[in-house]
Amino acid sequence: MGVFSSNLALSHRFGVYFLETGFAPSVLDFRFQRVSGMQAEIEMETIYEGGQNLYQHRVPKRVSYSNLVLHRGMVTSLSPLGLTINMALSSFSFNPSNVLIILFNEAGEHVMHKLFLKAVPIKWSISDMDAESDRVMIESIELSYTSFMSLPLPFAFEPPKIPVIDII
Repeated sequence: MGVFSSNLALSHRFGVYFLETGFAPSVLDFRFQRVSGMQAEIEMETIYEGGQNLYQHRVPKRVSYSNLVLHRGMVTSLSPLGLTINMALSSFSFNPSNVLIILFNEAGEHVMHKLFLKAVPIKWSISDMDAESDRVMIESIELSYTSFMSLPLPFAFEPPKIPVIDII
């Protein structure tokens, strides 16, 4: 362990929360195996100055965002996210929602918040079915969003509690 190891964030403790208007986050829709696509890039425009051949000016044009891709074990019960995906793919009806991703430290404290605005599902897939395998079926959900922002710490959001069921 180095001197700065306590300041480094580990990527394996996170939650993904869909914040639809009027609804609390679902207990079925925040457990994901992997999240990718958290990327923003500033597109640059090149402007050439008349009579100047030694250099050109590069100015910011716009910010572009990659798609957010979520992977999880396939949920077999009906969930709010499942309904949203079904409406988008079968009825071409979209209900944008904000998506909050929280990164936790070992003590369960929030260390990072990213809010993705107006996210809509654009792709859904599941892993291959294989009669010779006993692996968990993985569901992949790809979301397009308008922008994202970092929220300051501390941020007042309490993740949903996971219900505990006693088996007798």
